[in-house]
Amino acid sequence: MDENIKYFTITALNKAIKNMFEREPALNKIYLKGEISNFKHHSRGHFYFTLKDDTSRLAAVMFQSFASKINFEPEDGMKVLVCGRVSVYEATGSYQIYVEQMEQDGQGNLFLELEKLKKKLSQEGLFDQEHKRPIPRFPKRIGIVTAPTGAAIRDILSTIKRRYPLCETILFPALVQGEGAKESIVKQLTTAQDFELDLIICGRGGGSIEDLWAFNEEIVARAIYNSKIPIISAVGHEIDWTIADFVADLRAPTPTGAAEMAVPNLVDLNTLINQYKIRSNEVIKKEIKLYTNRLNDLKNNYVLKNPMALYEVKEQKLDHHIDTLNKFIKTYLNNRNHSYELLINKLELLNPLGILKKGYSIVTKDDKTIKTAKDLKQNDEINVRFSEGTIKATVKEID
Repeated sequence: MDENIKYFTITALNKAIKNMFEREPALNKIYLKGEISNFKHHSRGHFYFTLKDDTSRLAAVMFQSFASKINFEPEDGMKVLVCGRVSVYEATGSYQIYVEQMEQDGQGNLFLELEKLKKKLSQEGLFDQEHKRPIPRFPKRIGIVTAPTGAAIRDILSTIKRRYPLCETILFPALVQGEGAKESIVKQLTTAQDFELDLIICGRGGGSIEDLWAFNEEIVARAIYNSKIPIISAVGHEIDWTIADFVADLRAPTPTGAAEMAVPNLVDLNTLINQYKIRSNEVIKKEIKLYTNRLNDLKNNYVLKNPMALYEVKEQKLDHHIDTLNKFIKTYLNNRNHSYELLINKLELLNPLGILKKGYSIVTKDDKTIKTAKDLKQNDEINVRFSEGTIKATVKEID
């Protein structure tokens, strides 16, 4: 090494490049138009995003002091007009635009396509809650439609193995980005229908809106909707939303989150089972104690210890019933006899022959009762009936 050579530190080089940017008047105030991608609204109020056109992209930041002055919320796919200065971020050596002003320039084509398709599928009912299938609580076999390499599949498999190793997983490798991705996803979703699966996880890791676009395609949405197997959508990060998320039976914020939603935690299950065991034992002990007490009560029962006592009680009850029945019959007969005598007396009073006992008699002629002397004439033969006996007589004189 030549000791006369002066070596720069990385920090010094980045600072020198930054000074070059800041000394260039054309970069101190520049106007750009582009489409927002990878937008992030920081909790401190700063905006971090990417500005892009058809072939290039540029990192951008808008600090809270400027961001608080705009009257709209920036979002991915939105076309904007910005004004700011271009400089270097020394920590990474990357250059970016520090935006001071921003206004909308219409919505990006991708965003317009997305909104149009969302509206169409929503009107057809693909997003309706009534079509969502329940996620099985204890799946035995899960299909995973994603790229065979990358963080997404690793996270899903490791999470399932850690939480619920009893579950079997089957990978259906698919392209999840770029040309042919949507067809590949649909093909693997269709193939998965022929397997005895309890659940499907479909998704990929994070990326730009372009990277995730395959999950915004109509054919992918319809394949998810037509699946006979419940599907959890796991596309990108928590802030990323795709049409696949709206159609799926359940949306997970990340691939790891999908795995956590798909299977229970074995540790939690063991804890729950132990709690059930304790509760079951307590219930069984209470039941045993209850029936033991009942058995002891029966053993100590006076009747069981003295069975003849039960017979004697029944004998006494029988005697009581017989006495009660005899009294009832006697009373009943007396009442009937009394009623009979009353009726006889009434009949006696109404009997026309009863008056004869008092000394009266009944006169008849030719079987007709004679009520007045005018009904007879001299020499008529009549019958005279007394209380005891009848005589025949001849009328001698009529007075």
